[in-house]
Amino acid sequence: MHSETAVLGAPAAAKVERSPAWVAMRKVWHHALGRIGLIILGIFLVGAIAAPWISPHSPLALDYDAILQPPSARYWLGTDELGRDILSRIIHGATASLQVMALSIIIALVLGVAVGLVTGYVGGWLDDVVMRIMDGLLAFPMLVLALAIIATLGPDLSNAIIAIAIVNVPGFARLVRGQVLALREVEFIQAARAAGLSNSRIIWRHVWPSVRSNVIVFASLKASTALITESALSFLGLGVQPPTPTWGSMLSVSMQYWDAWWMGVFPGAAIFLTVLALNFLGDALRDALDSRLQD
Repeated sequence: MHSETAVLGAPAAAKVERSPAWVAMRKVWHHALGRIGLIILGIFLVGAIAAPWISPHSPLALDYDAILQPPSARYWLGTDELGRDILSRIIHGATASLQVMALSIIIALVLGVAVGLVTGYVGGWLDDVVMRIMDGLLAFPMLVLALAIIATLGPDLSNAIIAIAIVNVPGFARLVRGQVLALREVEFIQAARAAGLSNSRIIWRHVWPSVRSNVIVFASLKASTALITESALSFLGLGVQPPTPTWGSMLSVSMQYWDAWWMGVFPGAAIFLTVLALNFLGDALRDALDSRLQD
């Protein structure tokens, strides 16, 4: 009897409830554009992480016998003005470019979400003062503000991360604040207040889970903007400094050698594909996390 009960109950026991994150990623993978985005990003991420082992040459190695050589069997994507392998520099450039993009968006997300949650829920003079500061930052074009910050702090990897993070904070803050303003008068929030929960507990346990999905989608879309900003700063010589290769700096050098088309085409293609993949991923995440599109 016991064994029969165990057998009959086996299918129910074997059914494991999946986490919301797992379900969302499964939907993204089955989304046509999402799958393409994940594959492209996966290739670049693997290249960035495993760059020292998979790059065919050192990104800094000079070969004066192969200066400005077009793609060949030895140098698959050609060489630059100093005989350095373009493919190796693109692979190693992914490390710096993706690092700046990821860290800047993470910092902007943490700061922007914190500002939006607190100001949107508390309101009053704090909301007025902080939002006027955010409006002031939004009044400047993103690249112009990043250039001003870099000019003040100096060109450097860490300063590029700080500059790109700062220019993205207002977007996150505005998004979260707008949603919190609509949520704070909803019945379940009022019930939590009536139950005597502290403001910090209400924000963390009830408000944040309600806005989290939109923040994730917004972050995936802003990541592409962060990558373009980093490439623009590097193109202008204000981002990651030589000899560290970045896609933007490679594009900048290629402007001096129009006949060597491979110097600009391949780094530009790397930027284009990464931005395209991030936008594809953002669209897939929106479809996966939007409750209005759920079955």
